[in-house]
Amino acid sequence: MTQAQIVDLTQNDIKKQFEGEASGHDWWHIYRVWKTAIYIANQEGSVDLFVVELSALLHDIGDWKFHQGNTEMGPQLAKQWLTQHHVAESVVNHICQIIRETSFKGAGVVASMSSKEGQIVQDADRLDAIGAIGIARTFAYGGYKGREIYNPDIPAEFHENFEQYQQKSGPSINHFYEKLLLLKDRMNTRTARQMAQARHLFMEQFLDHFFKEWEGKI
Repeated sequence: MTQAQIVDLTQNDIKKQFEGEASGHDWWHIYRVWKTAIYIANQEGSVDLFVVELSALLHDIGDWKFHQGNTEMGPQLAKQWLTQHHVAESVVNHICQIIRETSFKGAGVVASMSSKEGQIVQDADRLDAIGAIGIARTFAYGGYKGREIYNPDIPAEFHENFEQYQQKSGPSINHFYEKLLLLKDRMNTRTARQMAQARHLFMEQFLDHFFKEWEGKI
């Protein structure tokens, strides 16, 4: 089986699994991360595009947010899928490591990536968390979790470790301060840093408008 065939099979399987999901972690999120990762990889060069594509397609499989905080569910499911399709063990291990390292783990946690391919996938995932789509996904997930849109009596928190971040349950607006507004300066690649600028600015403009509306000023 060729690499292109494995990517196609993975795409089709992931699409079936995630189509219609309503928390903002649906097939179209994965599709955007996949396409953005390919774009960044082509701009940055000197990377294994096969690893980038498969990691992007599989990055949300077994997401800890939907599996009682189990951070090893994703790597385990990815390994099963890749091994079943006879992907080389070294490639499987690389992809599983990327999946393990990609997710945001708290404002106070340094989430370093151990490969350029991982940096690209992480950047693509983070780009989809900011800007207009990031705003939409934030409120989709907040509604999915039954969270308030905003409550001025509940301040945003600086999570010093992953355990604190996993247990957070504040209003959706807090998520901007606890994660989204931090991502621009945590992009790994030059390409992603450039792409993040406009998306970050859009979020700042949205929040400015939101709080003016909240106080009835506009």
